[in-house]
Amino acid sequence: MNETRHGASWSMAASATLHCLTGCAIGEVLGMVIGTALGLHNAGTIVLSVALAFVFGYALTMRGVLKSGLAFGAALKVALAADTVSIAVMEVVDNGVMVVVPGAMDAGLGSLLFWGALVFSLAVAFVLTVPVNKWMIGRGLGHAKVHAHHGGHEGHHAH
Repeated sequence: MNETRHGASWSMAASATLHCLTGCAIGEVLGMVIGTALGLHNAGTIVLSVALAFVFGYALTMRGVLKSGLAFGAALKVALAADTVSIAVMEVVDNGVMVVVPGAMDAGLGSLLFWGALVFSLAVAFVLTVPVNKWMIGRGLGHAKVHAHHGGHEGHHAH
């Protein structure tokens, strides 16, 4: 716990970001697939992807926190405090990358360009979000809120 209070390690930040990436990727991929399959415009697909990324990101955190015995409302507050900034940064970056890769948003689901750009966008988002999570955890924010309900970093892997 000292590490959380006095500066997060890069591995702790990477672990928190990987957790965030998992929820974001599930929501992002699902949103992109649904939006593309339904023929939504790029803006509609992005809105759907971002909404689902938040839903799945929060759900993954809540799953672990609820197992610690917290009531639903308290678990939701922890998830909101733990993940909002991380998910927001990740979503801005990965959707920004998808928009700037020529043709990626208009490529079909069977396109290597679509899937390659999506994987690339999530990788870029991960790299740029790790320092954000390191800074937040070092100040007792973000995933430090989750760690308080898991007895530290070791329990984080139970998500």
